[in-house]
Order: sequence, then structure tokens, then C-alpha cells
Amino acid sequence: MSLGEHLKVTLLGSSHGPFVGATIEGLPAGITLDEACVRTMMEQRRPGGRYSSQRREADEVQWLSGLNNGITDGSILECRIMNNDVKSKDYEFLPDHPRPGHQDMVMMKRTDGAADLRGGGTSSARMTAPLVAIYGLLSPYLLKMGVRFEAQVGAIGSVEAKPLEQCPPRWASEACEQMRCQDPEAATKMIGLIERYRRERNSIGSRVDLVISGLPLGVGEPWFDGLEPALARALMAVPAARGVEFGHGFSVQTMTGSEHNSAWGGDANHPVLQGERPDGALAGLATGSPIHARLALKPPSSIPQEQITLNLRTNQQEALLVKGRHDPVLAPRAVPVMEAMACIVVADLMLRGGFWNE
Repeated sequence: MSLGEHLKVTLLGSSHGPFVGATIEGLPAGITLDEACVRTMMEQRRPGGRYSSQRREADEVQWLSGLNNGITDGSILECRIMNNDVKSKDYEFLPDHPRPGHQDMVMMKRTDGAADLRGGGTSSARMTAPLVAIYGLLSPYLLKMGVRFEAQVGAIGSVEAKPLEQCPPRWASEACEQMRCQDPEAATKMIGLIERYRRERNSIGSRVDLVISGLPLGVGEPWFDGLEPALARALMAVPAARGVEFGHGFSVQTMTGSEHNSAWGGDANHPVLQGERPDGALAGLATGSPIHARLALKPPSSIPQEQITLNLRTNQQEALLVKGRHDPVLAPRAVPVMEAMACIVVADLMLRGGFWNE
């Protein structure tokens, strides 16, 4: 459960254990903790909103090591976020009756029944909380270097938002803030769609769109640790992720080379890619143009209607009604998570490539 080579993040804890947390190795000394920024990020990810799980967690971040007077000292940093609102009785049907669409069955078989399956255990989206805390620590420092991460809900079901560059600043309306979507018209339609699926006791799929801007030309490593391959690995680890695309994505299958290629402009000292949405990376290395990424998320698997699935105690397929507090859609809370994943990957690659300004 670790990500990164120079900057290595390792997840700790579980959804219904005492806490979730992370350790960070390789973090340079001299980064000042902006607690207000961390709180803002945590509030965007935190459950309890009208269109998310009703689990009530304060999500206050405890920094246990690696800081001296609020500044990183170069040693291993550890953060923890306590779990205060668990309702484990909602999972009394486990391990006998594994849920459809969840990791219950495969994790139980892998661990010979030893895994803690409550709330998704170590596979839960609750594990993204410390990743967002790390993002809150790193992002102000990267912003000083000109690197910016901005995401929004790009789609819920068939409702599509305008691209970020065509939207007003976040958040232009209450609907925009609730949906984490910067397109006011689309955000209002998204709310109506979610309400419909809630009435039907069902859930709906969604997508988060991300723009990374300000990367110095050349960030990334050839081949397997290229900018897009490294981002794809991290983003596909986001719980419920089902697909990731960059730039023009799968639409390239209908494009010609002359349509897709972007010519270089600028000059020898400051080359710039021209054209509409040029690639943010070539051969794994940043081009200086923004990176556009989209992450598709499946509909939440826990839905408040009966599903017929195998009961391991009786060896029969039987009705299962999953109780508890679950999201009807995932993208609104995944917006800061996608930004966090991208931030951690980019920070690691910048450190490895010598692009980190001390």
C-alpha cells in the first residue's frame, strides 16, 4: 500500500479501525504546513453532505512526526485521522454474505478470512483521507513553483459539464459547490439526476476531470515511470476507478495524425506546443502544456435495495439488503482525491528529476 520512489507514501489503518493515516518518506525539509489549506482539502473530501454518505467524521489531521514548529524537518512524516463515527453493526452479514461489487469475497479468500471487511477495510475510500491531507501539505509549496492541480466533476450519468477552461471560477453557485462542478447549469442537472436515483434506491456512475498546469518541460521518467503511466497507476488505485484517459483520450481512434499532431512554436529557449489541447506529455515527459486527465468511477456498489448473491454459510444465492451510510455517486468527493493522487505523483517525479526548487 505504498506509492512513489523518492517521495514514498504508505497508507496505514482501516475504515473501521481506530484511525486511517500515512507515512511519507523522502519529503524535503523546509516545507511549511498550511493548516488552513489542509482543512479546506479535508472539508471537500469529508462525508456527511446531502449527496454523500452520512458518516460524520471531523477529519482533523494529527501530524505525529516529521514537523518541527510546523515545518518539515526531512525525517519520516506520519499523519493520522481518527475514526469516530463507525457503525460496525451495519456489517453483521459479513463474512457469510459478501456484497456484490465489493472486495469482501476476494479479500476474505486472499487472507483466509483474517481481513477486517467492515466498511471496506483497507480497500475503503476512507483510506483516501490521509492522501488528501498530504495534498494539503504539498500543494501550496508546488503552487509556489507554478504547478497547479484543478479538478471538477466532469460528468454524472449522461449529464456532461463544460471543460474547466470554459467554466467560471469555483464555485459559482450552491449547486456547483455541492456537486464540485464548475458548470452551474450542469451542476443543477446533476442534482436532479442524483435525486432521481436516490428515489429509486439506486446509484449512478460519474467522472472527475483534472487539469495539471505549470509543469516544467521534461518532468517524468522514460517508459514505466513516465508522467502519464505514473499518473494512470495512481489514479486507477482510487476506489471504484474504472478508466483513465489523457488528452484527447479514446477519441484518438477516429483522428488522423495531421489532426492530432501539435506543432512546436515559441523559440529554442522556450518551445511551446501549439493547437487545441496539445499533449501535456510526450514519451512520458512533460511538454509544458497542461495535462488533461479524466477518471471514470463506477456507481457505488452498496445500494439500499435487495440483491441476490451467494451466502457462504448456506451455499445458496440469497437476498441481501445492505444497510449503512453510502454515497449515491462518487465523483463529488473524489475531486480532491484525484488532485491529491496527481500531486503526490508529480512531487515524486519532480524530486527524482531534479525539478524541485529548494
